[in-house]
Amino acid sequence: MKEIIVIGGGAAGMMAAIQAAAAGASVTLLERNEKVGRKLYITGKGRCNVTNDSTAPECLKNYPRGAKFLSSSMYRFPPAKTMEFFEGLGVELKTERGNRVFPVSDRSADIIDALLREVRRQKVYLLNQKASDLVSDGEKVTGVRLTNGRVLPADAVIIATGGVSYPATGSTGDGYRWAEKAGHTVVKPKASLVPLTCEGDDCKNMMGLSLRNIRLKIKNQKKKVVFEEFGELLFTHFGMSGPLILSASAHLKNFDTERYSAIIDLKPALEEKRLDERILRDFGENPNRDIPNVLGGLLPRLMIPVMIQRAGIAPDTKVHDVTKAQRRRLLEELKGFRLVINGTRPVEEAIITSGGVKLSEVNPTTMESKKLPGLYFAGEVLDIDGYTGGFNLQAAWCTGFAAGIAAAER
Repeated sequence: MKEIIVIGGGAAGMMAAIQAAAAGASVTLLERNEKVGRKLYITGKGRCNVTNDSTAPECLKNYPRGAKFLSSSMYRFPPAKTMEFFEGLGVELKTERGNRVFPVSDRSADIIDALLREVRRQKVYLLNQKASDLVSDGEKVTGVRLTNGRVLPADAVIIATGGVSYPATGSTGDGYRWAEKAGHTVVKPKASLVPLTCEGDDCKNMMGLSLRNIRLKIKNQKKKVVFEEFGELLFTHFGMSGPLILSASAHLKNFDTERYSAIIDLKPALEEKRLDERILRDFGENPNRDIPNVLGGLLPRLMIPVMIQRAGIAPDTKVHDVTKAQRRRLLEELKGFRLVINGTRPVEEAIITSGGVKLSEVNPTTMESKKLPGLYFAGEVLDIDGYTGGFNLQAAWCTGFAAGIAAAER
């Protein structure tokens, strides 16, 4: 039997180990943590957004980097196969808004437990040890050295160690170091799907406020729209977070040389003329009330002080004293609330890592290294990143599937 070692007991690693063992190989799964799937526990806010219920072509549109590379493995193991796989392991699934797929139980643990049961059923040897290095004879991989000095021989090694986000889960960048030692180029890891920081105190003053059903545009310094989508976001003490912001962050790079602005349309369903008519109606019905008390029908409470300040209106102004120019500025803010983005939160706080093993140096069909035969990669260690909505886990499943089978059949 072929001896295969998989380094990393996360989504990609467990999938690779299961497939390699099912294809007839003797598989050892190395996991440095006491339990497998540490990062899976926290995905989807603890609910585990398993995949996105879309076709392979639709799914591939959701990767800012790596879509072409993923094409072969995605068509081979699309979201439908992922859902079939987990349902076959006894996990009931459901599809929610945005085609996001979750376990019916809303428990990440059910996904992890199902994978672990299958790992054991396929007789994968689960070893709770930390790898320190790859071993090769100069022509191919021959094994893995553990931190205790012991060398495990192998015909193939699959690196599925993740990126550098959430290092407490075990993603500390070891896979990058081993890849570089094997002759690979590693694209510098950066935060992706990460909250954004903003200039000024407006976000801090609205901390905790969640906006739904708004339209977000992100423009670069040349006024070009680099991201535009409808959805929800959250104001924090440092800036913004939430689904829209996390997806937008995948498009924002090089903050040293580039500047970005967020423009929020708070009333995307209303054209300016109709919105102005709405404001005039509210004002006409409440001419003697203070302006903050009248804006409650248009704005959430936490946003009112920020908005009237931007419109140049004093908080104690009566509605009948609001000038036409002030009302115009209020309308403009409702349709284009602008914030200057000055960076991202640290990579350790990112959901995923942008960057990793350069894709041109890996076979997209088998996930095998073009630099060192017998070495394979799967999951986030590769320079692939997708939007929120189950796309990053889908990339882990399909690359793990491809790597496991190819390593066993090599």
